[in-house]
Amino acid sequence: MHVLNDEAYMRLALQMAESALGQTGINPVVGCVLVKEGRIVGMGAHLKRGHGHAEVLALAMAGEEASGSTAYVTLEPCSHYGKTPPCSDRLIAAGVTRVVVAGTDPNPQVAGTGIAKLRAHGIDVSVGLLGEEAAAMNEAFNKYIVTRMPFVTLKTASTLDGRIASKTGDSRWITSPASRAYVHTLRHRHQGIMVGVETIIADDPLLSARGDVPALQPVRIIADSRLRIPPGARVLTEQDRQPTILLATAQAPAERRAALEARGITVLTCGDGPQVDLTLAMRQLGEREIGSILLEGGGRLNGAMLERRLLDKLVLMFAPKLIGGGHAAPVNINFEGFAKMDDALTLDRLKVEQLGPDICITGYPAYQD
Repeated sequence: MHVLNDEAYMRLALQMAESALGQTGINPVVGCVLVKEGRIVGMGAHLKRGHGHAEVLALAMAGEEASGSTAYVTLEPCSHYGKTPPCSDRLIAAGVTRVVVAGTDPNPQVAGTGIAKLRAHGIDVSVGLLGEEAAAMNEAFNKYIVTRMPFVTLKTASTLDGRIASKTGDSRWITSPASRAYVHTLRHRHQGIMVGVETIIADDPLLSARGDVPALQPVRIIADSRLRIPPGARVLTEQDRQPTILLATAQAPAERRAALEARGITVLTCGDGPQVDLTLAMRQLGEREIGSILLEGGGRLNGAMLERRLLDKLVLMFAPKLIGGGHAAPVNINFEGFAKMDDALTLDRLKVEQLGPDICITGYPAYQD
């Protein structure tokens, strides 16, 4: 009797969590629904880091009716004092008698202790309902909280014959308005957006999330080993709502670094070599609490990130076009490559969808040991 109702209420909690994607920083998105005697008495979603968690907001809505209710929560209630008090204690104090949890919290500070505390106080707890969906929603958090490295999603757009521009260099636009709208959603849902300096020099992009309504803006991250970025680039001149971080090396001219830092631009030193040490760069960005990055680089940067196994997810968009051209722009993922087809990197958990006339393939790289 519980199964059908449980799933319906958990799906509602998941929908509430999903609505906050892109708003919670390095925190997970979480939804909570409180049900008593077949009636929803409280709902809540975590909306911003440092603010009330989903359970707290749902309990506030329910008031006294929380006593004797069932709580449907997309992530294990926390058991430690962070920026807010433990949610497990709140549920216990409110008299909730049953808790249905989609998935356990990978945070080492929680990691099952919230569930254990609830059970120790006589609360009936079940775990795993729609757990895969809940985990996918928090895939960036799940990686960052364990490794302190950002979850990196590569987004590319090309024609069916693999071109990212015509033989004259024209690349506006490869994909349809529907695909471009989806890209702006992806930008909103990531804390950072990353490109190489060649993209800045060639296109002078703003690298912002634009849509029908205002969106939270990602931090702009530019791989620029020798700080060749033009002083008038828009990513440098428009810093009020969307800061820029430059990834350089120790070989970058000191006077360029000083001039940029005098303008309030953050410059990180990522290695001593001629090229940015991308692994070190990701580690430094993680230390700055940037837990997710959308990579929209050129072929060389994309390929270098792939070779270093720094990509966690790929979003590949293909327009139903053939542009040809023997001297057309290179492929969108450019690296040395494998000697044998058997060694080729494959993608797992594929999802294929249509965006307007375009095809979007999403997958996760299955790196070989």
